[in-house]
Amino acid sequence: MKTLMFAAALALGATSAIAAEKYVLDASHSQVIFDYNHLGFSTTYGMFSGFEGEIMFDQENPAASSVNVSMPVMSMFTGWEAREGHFMSDDFFGAKEGDLVTFTSTSIEVTGDGTAMITGDLSMNDVTKSVVLDAKLNKIGDHPQAGKPWAGFDATTSLLRSDFGLGAFAPFVSDEVNVTISLEAMKAD
Repeated sequence: MKTLMFAAALALGATSAIAAEKYVLDASHSQVIFDYNHLGFSTTYGMFSGFEGEIMFDQENPAASSVNVSMPVMSMFTGWEAREGHFMSDDFFGAKEGDLVTFTSTSIEVTGDGTAMITGDLSMNDVTKSVVLDAKLNKIGDHPQAGKPWAGFDATTSLLRSDFGLGAFAPFVSDEVNVTISLEAMKAD
């Protein structure tokens, strides 16, 4: 049970830690997938990558753990350059090099074995809102190639893009955006 609590808290960080161990995100195996309805005709998908971040884990007091992540706005990939350019325009992000999407956890509620609801501050497009992630631990253990502790988890949420000043063309293009997150983190050296 202690291992399960360790894994859940590691993957689903809460507030700041004092006696914490640091885990860093594996950018090559971490991404955010989003989808939205396009005019009722289709579901359109996109992805953010290029994560940076860390999970601070306190094994004795998992509630004192934390997670902080960021990714470049301009890392968005939709499979069509013209769409990506439109998303970076003033209709949406008005993005420039160095703009980030960030998430900082504020609390967790463990909901079952390896599952939790993570509350945190999501900042995007100069707006910060509290969001809740429905998270699930996939696996924790030694990575077979790296030879050190590793953790992986998935999470989902839904956002209203208009809450972040990104509501152009709503409701024809859905205001609601579904978000799926998949992350891996490795124990820091």
